[in-house]
Amino acid sequence: MRQTRWPLRLITGTLVLLPLIGAALAAGGTQSDPLVTLSYLNNKATPEILSQLEVKLSQQEQLLTAQLNDVVAQYKQDIERLLNTGTSASGGISSVYTVVTLNQGQRLIGKDGCEFLLRSGSATCISDSAPGLVDMTGGTTLANGGSLVRNHLYLGTIEGRGLKATSSVTVMVRGRYVIS
Repeated sequence: MRQTRWPLRLITGTLVLLPLIGAALAAGGTQSDPLVTLSYLNNKATPEILSQLEVKLSQQEQLLTAQLNDVVAQYKQDIERLLNTGTSASGGISSVYTVVTLNQGQRLIGKDGCEFLLRSGSATCISDSAPGLVDMTGGTTLANGGSLVRNHLYLGTIEGRGLKATSSVTVMVRGRYVIS
């Protein structure tokens, strides 16, 4: 004959499950007393995270500031170099008119957009093709070998245009140029 043991199994199962359910509820906490308390987050964890974040941000700010200062210093050097108004033998760059003195036989060759204003002496146009220089005062062009007129403003529209001093000359120059 077959005996039914289901009440014994039910009681045994209930006795095994009750401690497991109690442990799960105690470990998970409740809404009023969670496993990680709100006071722990507010008083300990959040301030530590914020202080670590502030340290990292401060380090990154210092690094970026140093990099920015380097870029600004390099930019200033580049601008000063580009705005160099010296009249050395190698030439220079001028964003304003610079007075350049040439001896007889010296050549002043401009880059594209360079402007020349002959103040004293005599000079001829240097150009490998026509037109050589644009006479902005007279509204004409000057071919290779043509004489520059004093107090006329000339424009070199193509790189390599310039003038050759046939006597000691004083020229006002604006733009990039080379003296040879």
